[in-house]
Order: sequence, then C-alpha cells, then structure tokens
Amino acid sequence: MQQLYPELKPYREFYLPVDHGHSLYVELCGNPQGIPVVVIHGGPGGGCGPSSRRFFDPTNYHIILMDQRGAGRSLPHASLEANTTQHLIGDFEKLRSELDISQWLLFGGSWGTTLALAYAQAHPQQVLGLILRGIFLGRQKDVDWIYEAGGASRMFIDNWAGFQRPLAHTNAESEGQMVNTYYQLLTGPDELKRMAAAKAWAGWEDSIATLQPAQTSGGDYDGAHFDLVLARIECHYFVNDCFFEPNQLLNNMHKISHIPGIIVHGRYDMICPAEQAFEVYDLWPESQLHIVRDAGHSQQESGIIDNLVKATREFALKYA
Repeated sequence: MQQLYPELKPYREFYLPVDHGHSLYVELCGNPQGIPVVVIHGGPGGGCGPSSRRFFDPTNYHIILMDQRGAGRSLPHASLEANTTQHLIGDFEKLRSELDISQWLLFGGSWGTTLALAYAQAHPQQVLGLILRGIFLGRQKDVDWIYEAGGASRMFIDNWAGFQRPLAHTNAESEGQMVNTYYQLLTGPDELKRMAAAKAWAGWEDSIATLQPAQTSGGDYDGAHFDLVLARIECHYFVNDCFFEPNQLLNNMHKISHIPGIIVHGRYDMICPAEQAFEVYDLWPESQLHIVRDAGHSQQESGIIDNLVKATREFALKYA
C-alpha cells in the first residue's frame, strides 16, 4: 500500500493577476526541471492544501498548485464575479504561459476532474496526460444526486436532516429546489442565515465523503470561512449548470481520445457515483480505470491514496 510522500514546502509562492480584479494564489514545489503537473482542486471553491503536494515524488515532478477564483488564498475571497468554467480554463492557460511550460500533466479530483476534462478538451495540445479521482460530469442529474431528495439522501437519511434544516420552512425539497433556495441564502443579506446555510451545506458533503465515517474528508481545511467559500462557489456553479452545454464533457471526449489518462474512483463514492467514471472510461481509449473497492469519494482514504500515488509513479516512468 503506497503512502503519501513526506511533507513538502513550496520553493516559490506568488499571486497571478487575472481579469475582473481576481488575484490567484500559486505555489510551486519539487523539481523545477521535473515533469510539470498542475493540481486542479475540487469544489468548486475547495482550494489546494498541503496534502495536495504529497502525491508526487518531488525529485521527478515540478508540482504546481493554484487556488481557483474566490477559493483558498486567492482574492477576493468567495467572489462570484467573472467566476465561470471558461474563466478558470483561461486562468490555467495564463499560468502555463507565465511558467513557460509547453505541456503539463493534469491532476484533479471531484470538480477538479470536471475542470481538467474541460481544460483538456479546450487545449489538448498542452496536455501530457490526466490523473483523475472521483469523476464528476457536472450534469443536472449529477448535481441532483447530491443535493436534491431521492439520491444520496436515501442512503444517509440522518445526515440529510441537517442539510434540510436551513430550509425547514420552505417547500424547496418537495419542489426540487434545494440548490436554488440555498443559493438565495448564501448570497442574501442576512449574515446569520448565510453562515448557517454554509455550515449545513459543507457538513452534508463532508458527512458522505468517506466510506468509514470515522475518517474526515477534507484533510487540509476546517472552519466557517472555508464552509462559506465552498458553499457559495459550488452553489453559484450548480445553479448555472457548471457553465456547460448539456452533456458537454462526454460529447467532447473524442478531442482527448489520444491522451493517456488514469481514473481512480471509489466503489462506494456517494458524492460522485461510479457510473460517471465508467461513462468517461468507455469513451476514452487511452484511459485506465481503477475502481477502489474499499473507498468513497475522499482523496484522503488509504485506497485512493495508494492508487493515486501509483498513477503518479506510472507517469513518472513514462515521461522521465
């Protein structure tokens, strides 16, 4: 069983200015002459944390982490202005150009797989390969599974009660409007309601992210500030269909059919059911699919770590 590499500090940290006043936090780790790999964090709104650096051998990899708009240490915090999938794709292209990298490996989990696939389909010539954990395709049915009644709620009825609580005096659940109603609270003027909604939203996700409930899913993050950023930005994307055309990612898989990829997905992933991984795998001739039999969604679970570290080692042998 593979473990994370030892703790690693960045050799450089800086802010990348982009449009509409956004300033994106970037850190560089490992070997500047190594294989460039960019970590694309989840959420949207999750941010990169210290454990994200530790899936790669720092002697072989140039490890690049960037907090997306409004997330992590990027500024302004929790901003929704000019915050779309297309803006994020452009930000990664600006970062690649800023670092003078011709091609890089994409490493993403959850929403990070969504954005990695969208970026690769927009710029296939810049992509060496992809390592993806917990595929999320961003379709309405994928969002509904997590946040509307009848999906994951049926498996976690007790946890769902906490997610329902901020909307207890509404018809949001019966009308299939949980996400839209949460968005009104998270962007509304009442600070107490915003914070209560954010805590419930983030708590629901965290409670269903791992196979073993004793584990924690986040690893690097905790607190009300993180909850608010995550909930606001996720809601913003989900009420806007992730800024995709219907079934966009699957319809465009032919654009990256020649690029090698490794998909790692927990068998008991209750946030992103494994069918999404199989749908991508079936349309991607150069991909491998590893279903982890004793894992859920979190990248902190031991079986997920084992498979992701093996994947980075495989690409290191391929491109070293």
